[in-house]
Amino acid sequence: MKQIFGVILFVFIGIVLLWFGFTLFFRFAMPGFGKTTQKRQGPQPKSVGNPGDPQICPVCSAKLREGETVSTSAFPSLNGGNDRFMHIKGCLYCLHGNRDRVCPVCGDRLTTSEILISRLFERPGRRSHVHVIGCTNCKGPRTKA
Repeated sequence: MKQIFGVILFVFIGIVLLWFGFTLFFRFAMPGFGKTTQKRQGPQPKSVGNPGDPQICPVCSAKLREGETVSTSAFPSLNGGNDRFMHIKGCLYCLHGNRDRVCPVCGDRLTTSEILISRLFERPGRRSHVHVIGCTNCKGPRTKA
């Protein structure tokens, strides 16, 4: 009888430890114990704005919420000044395919691998300014045929 009680106790402790491990590392929850995970359809922007306005994605014109950012890569300045080149990939809405990616200069649709080429002007004491030059199609590398 003691052996059966010991086995049942170890099985119960194992189940509790497995549940705790899953909730700690994978955020699963048992029904009725705390919050359960909900599946979302994907991120949806709050609204659409005009390109160039603050907190607007320059690729898809989605109005970004608090804490949402645009994926960029800024390069060192070539002339030692306050301006440098920057590649803009897009926000989470257009990178995941939920919105159309459009170049604000030429109006062409962009694929997920295409980027916007821009210049970043750093202004001391104020917010930086970004000027979009174009996409990889209209302002990209030119080869003479």
